[in-house]
Amino acid sequence: MKKRNKVYDLYWYFAYERQNIFLKKKNGEPAPWTNDSILKEYKFCNSYRINDRVSQYLLKNVIYNGKKYSKEDMIFRILLFKLFNKESTWELLINNLHDITLSSFDFNKYSIILNNAINNKVKIYNDAYISCANKAYGYDRKHDNHLCLLKQIFIIDKSHLKILKSKTMQEAFNILKSYPLIGNFMAYQLVTDINYSDIVNWQEEEFTVAGPGSLRGIKKCFIDTGNLSNEEIIKYMYEHQDKEFRRLNLKFKRIGNRPLQLIDCQNIFCELDKYCRVAIPNLKSNRTKIKKKYKPQINKIEYMYPPKWNIKKEDDNNV
Repeated sequence: MKKRNKVYDLYWYFAYERQNIFLKKKNGEPAPWTNDSILKEYKFCNSYRINDRVSQYLLKNVIYNGKKYSKEDMIFRILLFKLFNKESTWELLINNLHDITLSSFDFNKYSIILNNAINNKVKIYNDAYISCANKAYGYDRKHDNHLCLLKQIFIIDKSHLKILKSKTMQEAFNILKSYPLIGNFMAYQLVTDINYSDIVNWQEEEFTVAGPGSLRGIKKCFIDTGNLSNEEIIKYMYEHQDKEFRRLNLKFKRIGNRPLQLIDCQNIFCELDKYCRVAIPNLKSNRTKIKKKYKPQINKIEYMYPPKWNIKKEDDNNV
């Protein structure tokens, strides 16, 4: 393994500084929350994936909304939400259907609601990551193919029962990725979100998948990865985080006593790629600009975490 030392150190700096920004905002401190001009100007995801707005919405409105759901209903709710990955689409469905459960799933009802939204120029997909858009089930519109995918998984194949019995995250990942419209990266995102619930309890440190953005970040961070796969590089970062933060004299503030997980280390590579487009522009990839500028959100988030993580409120910004 041969590191590009400047970029490698930037990885840890970014994780540290982005987490500091998050905590300052969370604690109500006034802007600016950083002296870093790049982090001030552009939009970046949090160091911990769970702290991003869509993940928090998923926790509070889809998984832990105060209602009791069967395991089958819960996994259906999570997959439905994540295929669109957009809060307003979930609310559109809830407002028209009153609740979302597997037992009440009706392809035609869902399709009509979403078709009407599109016809009224409403955007129903989040563009944070691009979901597969081929006509796998023969429909012209992407959402109808996704609804048919859900029908295939839950009604025809009943694969959700296999997922619920899976002993590991990778076992569930393999089931999901076997379907059209679900690639490796999407399957990894889906099993991560299912694991936020209490219907499964997979070990997060056993499995990861490098997404397209993280692949670009890894290439910028390492001149040569030696015999290590991209996933092994992510695991290397996970295992060496405490040592590297100490080496750089960065006092990283965890969520409770929870270190950055594999999914977080994977995401940070993606954000590092974006950061380097401005910080080190001569380090080329197939993306040269950061698309989104930072815009303050009006609605303040009351952060929560999966109860099984055992993070006490007073400890969620552990120093």
